[in-house]
Order: sequence, then structure tokens, then C-alpha cells
Amino acid sequence: MERVRRVLCRTGPSALRRHEGSSLLSSLVEVVVIVGTAFVLALVIQQFIVKPFYIPSVSMENTLQKGDRVLVNRFVYRFTDPKPGDIVVFHPPSSPKEDYIKRVVAVAGDTVAVHDGKLWVNGKAMVEPYLKEQTIEGSFPEEAVPAGSFFAMGDNRNESGDSRVFGPVKVDQILGRAFVIYWPLGKIGGL
Repeated sequence: MERVRRVLCRTGPSALRRHEGSSLLSSLVEVVVIVGTAFVLALVIQQFIVKPFYIPSVSMENTLQKGDRVLVNRFVYRFTDPKPGDIVVFHPPSSPKEDYIKRVVAVAGDTVAVHDGKLWVNGKAMVEPYLKEQTIEGSFPEEAVPAGSFFAMGDNRNESGDSRVFGPVKVDQILGRAFVIYWPLGKIGGL
């Protein structure tokens, strides 16, 4: 009996407080590790897999409105080349620190021109139902897209600073392909 009393005395309130303190400390360390891991994982995902992108202008209307938010696939062009119709985020030659979002309209080896209110690729007038206005103002003389490059234009052709202004863009300047609108909630859907 005396032995039981001594054991109980050693595990009294102070021992209980020490146990609670170490439990609180281990819980705090666990939370910090979980939050830190989540933060690093989010950075890795944004850098290499999927990145959110905010639409800053009206140049892609009606497909994308100013203020929409899209997700951009960051790794797709490691396995394939961009193709006409893809909506891509890239650094334009004129502003290498800015991100632009435009539609690929022609790729290496294609010729591009704008006249008679239409986009012409390889001598053929393109049918583009996604355009804000079906008649493109002004003209652009025929130009060949060089190897390793693409020609990008906004869907709001009459309000877009695009390859007609800054020229073809090198494929290695692509950050990724936009594939889904995630905001506003009423517009959630694929591109």
C-alpha cells in the first residue's frame, strides 16, 4: 500500500501539468509543420503544375471578362506544342515581366494576315465564332510565323494589344494554357 501511495505522489498535479505542457507543445509543433508543408506544397503546385491567373483587361472578351479568374496548366507544353485555338498565358517580347493571356491563332510555319475584316491563316479566312466583334478593324500585312514561335491575338480583336503589335512570341515564353474559369462562380467551366 505504501508503495502505491509513493507512485501516486510522484504522478501528482505537477507531473500532470508537465504532461499537459509537453502535449500542448507537440500539438503546436504539429500545427506549424502541417501549415508549413501546406504552404510549400502550394508554392510547388503553382510553380510547376497549376497557377491561378486574373484577367486584367477586356482583350479576351467575350470568352473571358475583365476580373475573371482562370487556372493555367503549367506543364502541358513540356509534352506538346501549342496549337491554334489554345488560350495561353505568356510573357510578350515587348514586356517580358508582364503576363498576357491571348488565343494562339497560328504556329511556326503558318502565315498570318488581317484584311477585309478577317483573320487569314495560310491564305484562308478563319471562322471565329468566339470573337466579340466579327469584323476586325484595320489590317496587318501577311507575315510568316518563325520556327519556335506562335502568333497570339485577343478575342476582342479591336481592343487587343497582341502579336500584331509586338510580333510573334517564342514558345519558351509560355507560362501555360488556361483550361478552366473558376471565378466568378456562375461562370465555372472549361475553356
